[in-house]
Amino acid sequence: MADFLGIVAIVFFYVLILIVGIWAGRKSKSTKELESEAGAQTEEVMLAGRNIGTLVGIFTMTATWVGGAYINGTAEALYNGVGYAISLVIGGLLFAKKMREEGYITMLDPFQHKYGQRIGGLMYLPALLGETFWTAAILSALGATLSVILGIDMNASVTLSACIAVFYTFTGGYYAVAYTDVVQLFCIFVGLWVCVPAAMVHDGAKDISRNAGDWIGEIGGFKETSLWVDCMLLLVFGGIPWQVYFQRVLSSKTASGAQTLSFVAGIGCILMAIPPALIGAIARNTDWRMTDYSPWNNGTKVESIPPDKRNMVVPLVFQYLTPRWVAFIGLGAVSAAVMSSADSSVLSAASMFAHNIWKLTIRPHASEKEVIIVMRVAIICVGIMATIMALTIQSIYGLWYLCADLVYVILFPQLVCVVYMPRSNTYGSLAGYAVGLVLRLIGGEPLVSLPAFFHYPMYTDGVQYFPFRTTAMLSSMATIYIVSVQSEKLFKSGRLSPEWDIMGCVVNIPIDHVPLPSDVSFAVSSEALNMKSPNGTPAMAPHPHPPPSNENTLLHPYSEQNYYSTSAN
Repeated sequence: MADFLGIVAIVFFYVLILIVGIWAGRKSKSTKELESEAGAQTEEVMLAGRNIGTLVGIFTMTATWVGGAYINGTAEALYNGVGYAISLVIGGLLFAKKMREEGYITMLDPFQHKYGQRIGGLMYLPALLGETFWTAAILSALGATLSVILGIDMNASVTLSACIAVFYTFTGGYYAVAYTDVVQLFCIFVGLWVCVPAAMVHDGAKDISRNAGDWIGEIGGFKETSLWVDCMLLLVFGGIPWQVYFQRVLSSKTASGAQTLSFVAGIGCILMAIPPALIGAIARNTDWRMTDYSPWNNGTKVESIPPDKRNMVVPLVFQYLTPRWVAFIGLGAVSAAVMSSADSSVLSAASMFAHNIWKLTIRPHASEKEVIIVMRVAIICVGIMATIMALTIQSIYGLWYLCADLVYVILFPQLVCVVYMPRSNTYGSLAGYAVGLVLRLIGGEPLVSLPAFFHYPMYTDGVQYFPFRTTAMLSSMATIYIVSVQSEKLFKSGRLSPEWDIMGCVVNIPIDHVPLPSDVSFAVSSEALNMKSPNGTPAMAPHPHPPPSNENTLLHPYSEQNYYSTSAN
């Protein structure tokens, strides 16, 4: 039976978030104020006009990382939260300042800038799948939590949560996402810390310090350590190449501010991991026979939560170890965590589609108004897809884990090379993409019933103990470098004819590969087209009728030019 008092409490919370989102969306400048500057309307909606201060940036990044899965995952295994927190610090060291100084709009921009617009579409696939499956996974977790605590239908709770997040994201863009994140982070912090002492004083809860070694756990032998290291590296480096991270970095007012918010948000995530870790410790040290908990709903009670139910440890603690009013506050914390991540992922996937796929690949001459309309349509589509997946796919977490792996083995080495390897080219990028994808997929994924086509060393009972994910990532990175360098040597030495440079990235350099100076708004004047190519000759002759400067001129100057012409050399 549904708990109507709890429903009223959660509806009040949703209304509060909706009001804040609508209010924040009104902070956006009007179209008339932005007409004079090319690219400004796009930046206003996607990046809040690059006007997010360091403090708000820290709050929004921390809230986005501390999602529902972060809370449940940290309660189940502490290293999940620590790994993702470290990823923010590493991202700040390696990418935040560089990407913000270049004035990119999305994390796919450097790929299209260097390799051409079609490569951006290829990189979009794992990014889109990751963002969509992540949104679906956390919506599914929220639905399960609401059904456990309030006894309401999961379909209704997931649909309502998704509709509210999509609505204020649709109307307010990044401003709405950022400022609702501030409120949501406050709710998460208060809600979790209220629940911890309430759970500790339950009659069934025991002193968590009496057997700390038991709930802290251990890694195991060499095989288990190898698997643990592989998963930790996945969390640390695989947590970087996500648009939700770079959206916050690129919306910062300054490059130094982007780096600062990464560092401080990393510390904030570690601090926010403390209450869910304590909740996990409390659950581990509770005699659940002294509660009303029956894992199979048949009256049978158990001393400990069964392993297959431990992913629900947080809502179980709220439901059975705390008073009802405390459980409602905790439920608000989990709901806030989910919505703060869901809205960010939906906006990220939609922004990349509108900017990198529609504007820079499909419709190079699209107006800013058209791009914004496409983005808003994409917000609705991604929200609908994620909601349907959350309600229909049983193994949604497994799909997200697999996509997160692909982000690690494919996008991370690609990002490192495009930012730090000047000699990388399209051939290396494509080869590295293929190598990383194949090496990861042949390792299998039990969560989605994908069999292991290849047994790496130490394969035992269906488990790949060998760090094959990291091996795939390093192999992909090495492939990018080797193929890029060797292809450059073959073409420039004359061993391969220029006609074979079908990707136009070594000797048949197309116009959209000519490196142009960066600008914070991507509005580069036509004077940049007079730059010289690396061999000292003009990159291209002046166009008799230069088009007006806009966001498109950086990546696609004069799209009617023959991309396979050798005149640039």
